[in-house]
Amino acid sequence: MPSSVSVLLYSSDAAVRAQVRLATGRSPASDVPPVGFVECATLPAVLLALDTSRIDACVLDGEAVPIGGMGVCRQIKNEVYRCPPVLLLIGRPQDAWLATWSHADAVVTLPVDPVEFAASLAALLRAPR
Repeated sequence: MPSSVSVLLYSSDAAVRAQVRLATGRSPASDVPPVGFVECATLPAVLLALDTSRIDACVLDGEAVPIGGMGVCRQIKNEVYRCPPVLLLIGRPQDAWLATWSHADAVVTLPVDPVEFAASLAALLRAPR
């Protein structure tokens, strides 16, 4: 097991990024290594991080502005070789079908529920790539 895992966290809203960090804690589960976050507030920062860093999973805010996480997810799933799994944060449960369009691997609604979020992130980090 690696000594730590790297999670790209994309949101234009600092409060959403704080919710995700708080819900994750040191690690989302006892059998998952500690998590380090690469925080991004813009699409260019996301693309640069995916190009230059080892990223084990992505958490994308579907409500981010001006470019929402669903569009970012679809773009990176289509353009990034061996794209890491993506956990998409959506504003409404009714938007789950859009998450399917974006090729997200998992979906959690906002505001972040710590138990649901940690379980979803842990499952993505456990899955073989």
